[in-house]
Amino acid sequence: MTEAFRTDTRNIFAASVMVTQPIYMGGAITAANRLADISERMAANDRTSQIQSTLYDIDKAYWTVVSLKHKKRLADSYLKLVSKLDDDVSKMIKQGVATRADGLKVSVKVNEAEMTLMQVDNGLSLSKMLLCQLCGLPMTGDIILADEDSKTIDTTGDMATGNVQTAMDKRPELLMLQDMVDMSKQTVRLTRAAFMPQVALTGGYLLSNPNVFNGYEKKFAGVWNIGVMVRIPVWNWMEGAYKVRATKGATAIAQLELTDAREKVELQVTQNRYKLNEAHKRLAIATKSIERAEENLRCAVLGFKEGVMQTTDVMEAQTAWLQAQTQKIDAEIDVKLSQVSLRKALGELTY
Repeated sequence: MTEAFRTDTRNIFAASVMVTQPIYMGGAITAANRLADISERMAANDRTSQIQSTLYDIDKAYWTVVSLKHKKRLADSYLKLVSKLDDDVSKMIKQGVATRADGLKVSVKVNEAEMTLMQVDNGLSLSKMLLCQLCGLPMTGDIILADEDSKTIDTTGDMATGNVQTAMDKRPELLMLQDMVDMSKQTVRLTRAAFMPQVALTGGYLLSNPNVFNGYEKKFAGVWNIGVMVRIPVWNWMEGAYKVRATKGATAIAQLELTDAREKVELQVTQNRYKLNEAHKRLAIATKSIERAEENLRCAVLGFKEGVMQTTDVMEAQTAWLQAQTQKIDAEIDVKLSQVSLRKALGELTY
């Protein structure tokens, strides 16, 4: 009879499954979803910013290679000029119509031209290696650029068409700062939601063996349960107000940073437009200087042949011609780089 009152509790099994469905969480769920969307948008803007920075570096390296290639061709031409002058002076020394001092002066110019050519060759090789590295190509590869063999550099194409408003709408840096402002606003809502009433629907199933639903049975049996959970903060010693105030301060700071960045971008766009206009003016002046330098060199060579001009006059004319040609190349490259800088400032630098 006493055995009937004994329970075998040596092996007890229990399992419980609970499900909670939020109904109202003070706006935290909506704020969290918006934060996720903003994070995706910020990642895309950051990728765009990195792409534009990479393209800008590639364009600078590209036009540096083109500049050095043109200067190499110019250095070859200058070396031929001074070599021809050196040969003429050597013949004149043999004939007794020129002094050895004249020959030494020209020889120095030949050595300087050879050194310049070697420096340009080294710079060209290094610039091509840098361009290959930026493009992900083997650094030892011998690449040929589309503009390096052209006689003149086209400075009319690839023009930027946007304005300051275009930069405000397209610059990824500004878009990222706007995303930070939006994230800060959602953080305010998320912080506020933690101190607001919250409602959730709960449900579950409790399973046990042995069970007590029909006497005391050694088999699995359970019970369903469903309910509503309500959480109402009553008093937190103004913790919520302080946290919300702090996140609002962060939002104000982010907004000020965005405003400051917009002003800097506007200034950057204006500066790049001025630089582009100045580059075009320098190119026009350099083009006129070349015409004068070529005429001056022609007159100097002709006068030297006629015996009315000295060797130093010819060397000065050759040096002036070299400087004019170099300035023209630099002006053309400056125009191209100014165009690239303006497009980047406007957010239009794409591939």
